[in-house]
Amino acid sequence: MNSSENKLFGDNLNVINIGLPSFADTLRDQNTPVAHVDWRPAAFGDAELAALLETAKKHNSELREKANKEAAKKILDAQPVIVGIAKRAKDVVPGLKDNMILHAGPPVSWENMCGAMRGGMIGGILFEELAATPEEAEKLAASGKIVFEPCHHHDAVGPMAGILTPSMPVWIIENQTYGCRAFCSLNEGLGKVLRYGAYSEEVLSRLRWMRDVLAPTLNQALELHGEINLRSLIAQALQMGDEGHNRNRAGTSLFIRELAPFLVKCNIDTDELSKIFTFLHNNDHFFLNLTMPAAKSSTMPANNIEGSSLIPVMARNGTEFGIQVSGLGDEWFTGPASVVEGLYLPGFSADDAGLDIGDSVITETSGIGGFAMAAAPAIVQFVGGTPDDALETTRRMYEITLSEHPAYQVPALGFRGTPVGIDLFKIIETGILPAINTGIAHKNPGIGMVGAGLVKPPRECFVKAFKAFVKNYK
Repeated sequence: MNSSENKLFGDNLNVINIGLPSFADTLRDQNTPVAHVDWRPAAFGDAELAALLETAKKHNSELREKANKEAAKKILDAQPVIVGIAKRAKDVVPGLKDNMILHAGPPVSWENMCGAMRGGMIGGILFEELAATPEEAEKLAASGKIVFEPCHHHDAVGPMAGILTPSMPVWIIENQTYGCRAFCSLNEGLGKVLRYGAYSEEVLSRLRWMRDVLAPTLNQALELHGEINLRSLIAQALQMGDEGHNRNRAGTSLFIRELAPFLVKCNIDTDELSKIFTFLHNNDHFFLNLTMPAAKSSTMPANNIEGSSLIPVMARNGTEFGIQVSGLGDEWFTGPASVVEGLYLPGFSADDAGLDIGDSVITETSGIGGFAMAAAPAIVQFVGGTPDDALETTRRMYEITLSEHPAYQVPALGFRGTPVGIDLFKIIETGILPAINTGIAHKNPGIGMVGAGLVKPPRECFVKAFKAFVKNYK
């Protein structure tokens, strides 16, 4: 062994690790300074796909760049506001009929629905009083007499199972820049709730109270207040430690603060008013059902732009993960839903968990949620990981996006705007998948929430979409 080799093994090491993070973890365990570089081969290491990427980048690049700038600008210019609450979804949601129930994610049949979605459908049928028992509801759901369609097909979004029935109250959110509207149910809270597939009398009673008392009272207060600018509230919430998907404590607090002076003026019994304030106070996730339609109304104008590779829609139904690409219209590209890795509520484990589900990933599509985790380091107490992981997640998302949001800023990154405008080409080029944090539903119907965590979407849907894009624009 020569002198230079002796020096290498005798001195303290400062290591740069490229590729597998487990190598860096091993060095840290030995108290060796290491900087990890999150590198991965282009096109997920698929040589044929990488060659296709290089060819595609040479064709229609000017069209794609111009279209992507237009699509990203439409998201950045969005001004979502709360217009009001409709007592019945069928009165305002386009195309929603009496024999129809909407769900999260891409299209799925009853036979292929996961446990949480089946439970949600049973609960929705019971809520609409189309059946008297869960057994009757399940039989009706399987009969073909109820039409099941994605929320996204009706300008709506729904968390987890995403169940939206004709008689449910819905938020009406309008993007005032472009005049489009999006809709979402009101948030029930955590635990045994319909969106996680629970349908007990406790769940149904809460839904009826939300329809008959909560929604009309909130709408009355909104009429007294006037429209509420959600872009402003979300921007403030990010400054206060929210990320807009799984941490909405600040957003919910800001909403209560905004509406409280007008709620006390409503024509309602004081005991019921106290119940409303208690419900809002105990439900940190109430604001989620406002960030979601705000995100949906913001991304809607970015769809159907000729030549754009921006992804305006991501959604999951517990069976499949699906995306849409602006330049490919309303076509869904799907892959199998993923396992969520996270933290579980007492009494539950990974053995109880269903697969990834919900429309709430629309928040990530609009530049918040998992893309804004650096603004919410406390989120790791809910979904797992460390504050450094939250920072690194947001930094990584800049590599697959087209722009940065001027209003949604991250204090820990020097008030840099959140990464926004997911680009299909950049995903294929870098091999980096969108970061998503989410809740976890039980795999069986009727039980509810079991935890929360982080999940990676399946690469299959992005590969399918990319190949279709290349074929369409070659």
